[in-house]
Amino acid sequence: MTAADPDFELRSTPDRIRHAVLFEGLLLAIFVPAGAFAFDQPATQVGGLAVALSFIAMATNYLYNIAFDRTLLALHRPLQPRSSRLRMLHALLFETLLLVFSVPLVAVALEISLAAALLLDIGFLAVTPVITFAYNWLYDIVFPLKVKVPVRTETG
Repeated sequence: MTAADPDFELRSTPDRIRHAVLFEGLLLAIFVPAGAFAFDQPATQVGGLAVALSFIAMATNYLYNIAFDRTLLALHRPLQPRSSRLRMLHALLFETLLLVFSVPLVAVALEISLAAALLLDIGFLAVTPVITFAYNWLYDIVFPLKVKVPVRTETG
């Protein structure tokens, strides 16, 4: 299975951008008010950090999803439908990658240690995989791929 196959389809760049922007908007709507309340900080301060993290997450999300889809194709797996197990793996790998970028920024922005920022992010991670799982599932329903890539088995 290669990009030259006539039934091959990856999500387009505009579709991936829509995916990322909608997801980050959802997270901002949930976490800015919660963070302002939890840290007793103005929503503008928490929002500034959240927007910076959101931009990092969108760029990471875009590149990660391309790599994930290409990996599936290289392993001769279909892009859709995706099992619950694969969706969980997708969400957990993404959140782990995001930690690498977010922990240092959170530590600097909130003037806390890397360990404290990691603990804060782990709390965030306790919730976001569930949101990510549900969001991606619904996104695939609302914006399905036009062509499903069949699994090919090698014979002979």
